[in-house]
Amino acid sequence: MPVSSSLKKMLRKIRNLFLILVAFQFAYVIALKWIDPPVTITQLVSFFQGHGLSRDYVSKENISPYARLAVMASEDQLFPEHNGFDLKSIKKALQNNKKKPKRIRGASTISQQVAKNVFLWQGRSWVRKGLEVYFTFMIEWLWGKERILEVYLNVAEM
Repeated sequence: MPVSSSLKKMLRKIRNLFLILVAFQFAYVIALKWIDPPVTITQLVSFFQGHGLSRDYVSKENISPYARLAVMASEDQLFPEHNGFDLKSIKKALQNNKKKPKRIRGASTISQQVAKNVFLWQGRSWVRKGLEVYFTFMIEWLWGKERILEVYLNVAEM
């Protein structure tokens, strides 16, 4: 059964809109390699809940090297070595969560946390996790470890 021309036009418009959105978000990720994130989704949610919006961005030159080391030691010991994902920790977390589903164990790296905190919303869902993987690959590829750590130290959410 042939597809009607109006359906083809609609599908083409949807495809074009999708490509434009991908291009804009790609440009935004590239821009954030050099400029500080103006605001995160978590900060916007907090603002609209009436908690205000106050932040002071600290450049990597003004962050203590001890703070950087402490964060890596406590959050992600393999940060300098991995490509954004700690596969051993992910495997352990999956095994643990299968055995003890009420005590969820996470395995997010610093890179994954930056992807979530800068580009996505808080919460647990497979959709958000899939987008987190996508953005983690992008920032690892485009930003580098120093920039990822600098942004992490400025936007970490508790």
